[in-house]
This record gives sequence, structure tokens and C-alpha cells, in this order.
Amino acid sequence: MTGGEQGEGLEWRDGVIPVSRRFDDPYFSIANGLAETRHVFLTGNGLPARFRDGFQIAELGFGTGLNLLAVLLALPPGLSIRYTSFEAFPLTADEIARALTAFPEVEAVAAPFLTAWATGQRRFTLGGIAVEVVIGDARKTLPDWAGRADAWFLDGFSPARNPELWNDALMTEVARHTASGGSFATYTAAGHVRRALAAAGFLVSRQPGFGTKRHMSAGLLQ
Repeated sequence: MTGGEQGEGLEWRDGVIPVSRRFDDPYFSIANGLAETRHVFLTGNGLPARFRDGFQIAELGFGTGLNLLAVLLALPPGLSIRYTSFEAFPLTADEIARALTAFPEVEAVAAPFLTAWATGQRRFTLGGIAVEVVIGDARKTLPDWAGRADAWFLDGFSPARNPELWNDALMTEVARHTASGGSFATYTAAGHVRRALAAAGFLVSRQPGFGTKRHMSAGLLQ
């Protein structure tokens, strides 16, 4: 078990914001994590306008599942999509439930997810979303993934504190597992991350960040 699973890897800021002791980084924006998710990962990938049946989202860093639940709230009725996330240090259902109390809109739709998670399910259906959370180091698990994403959410901890999730080799794997015309979005504008994604084949742009953050990054596979 990881520290996150045992509850020893977290401290709680303001009672509801989980901060990883391992990486000394919060799991979501202290200002407004749901609004940041929508700005960075949904708008940054041109969603929900691009949604269609069979659309594939992939994610580095599942965390509290906030991004997944934001997608659920944005998904038009009747559509079926896929969501695959790669997570090395999964939180418990109780930890996730506590974190989601910060977002009443999300908490209102989170019960089926929390029930599945609490019973150990890592593949489950949430509304119109077929979810799979792949547990383990993404540097080892992503190369073996058979899928290709239409949109990537790159949501690991800060590159300065979690560099292994942003290295050149992993960004190359992200590109290799991206469908033609696929996209990525991330909160970070770190130069080495943008260069690695560009070298992997993405046309990378720097865009306005959320709140007080000046910039974020997004791109399309060339």
C-alpha cells in the first residue's frame, strides 16, 4: 500500500484541501479547484464541444477524481465516452469524499463513483463514462496501454516536485498514445515540459492560466 492508501501521505489545509506530503503540493487549486479544472482541462482541450460517442480522455494524475467528475457534469445526455487515468498513489474513498466536500456541485454527483472506489473497483461506469484507473507508475503502465486519447489531461503534481511524471520519455509516450488530431492541456507552462511535448510532436501553445496563474499550456498532435 502507498502512503495515500494508508492515509499517511496527506495533510489537510483549511480542513478540506488535501496536500501530498510526498510532493508537498495540493491536489487542487486552493482558490477554486473546480473552476480551474474547467478552465485548464475542459476549455484547454476544447471540451465539451468535441465530445462524441467513443471519445477517449486520458489523464496523468487521478488524484481526487475531480477532473472526472467535472467531465461528468459537462457530458451531454446520451453520449458515451471513455476515461482512462494513470495514478501511482491512490487516495482512499474516505479521503476523496472529504476533499470533494469543497465542491457541492461535484459532491452531489459523486456517490456512485465513491461507492465503486470504496469497493476496490478501478473499472466502472459513471453515467455515460466508462472509467478505468490504472494504478502504478505511469512510466511503466502507459507504454503498455493499448488506447489512444483524443484529449489528455496532464495533471501530475508540480514538475518541480514530481519531475518523473513530466520527463521527456513520458511525454513521448503521451504523444504515442494520442489519436490523430488529439490534444493535451495542462496547468503548467514550465519550459522543459513545453519543449518535451513539442519534441514529441505536439504543436504547443502557451495560454492564459487560471486565476493568478499567468500561463498554462495546451496543444494539438501534428
